Amino acid sequence: MVIWSDPAKADLRSIHDFIAHDSKHYAKKVTQDIVTKTDVLDELPRMGKVVPELGTDAIRELSLYSYRIMYEIKASDVVVLAVIHKQRDFQPEMFER
Repeated sequence: MVIWSDPAKADLRSIHDFIAHDSKHYAKKVTQDIVTKTDVLDELPRMGKVVPELGTDAIRELSLYSYRIMYEIKASDVVVLAVIHKQRDFQPEMFER
């Protein structure tokens, strides 16, 4: 099962709100595409690459548009941890939000 953490949901809302300033249609499309991209993780949890800044096999990422969708494999579940813009300087401490 793919579970979205509260911080990841907040990231998605922020992305939507930011894009919506210019285009409500595109904001909806981008956020829907991000959620759809994670749906496959239920069947293929290791499809993403290991997050280089963390170097642990359990935390991986998918790439879509200008975003990194970071998730953790936990037993039979996949937890989406964050969705961050690729231009943003990612620090491991960001997961301690």
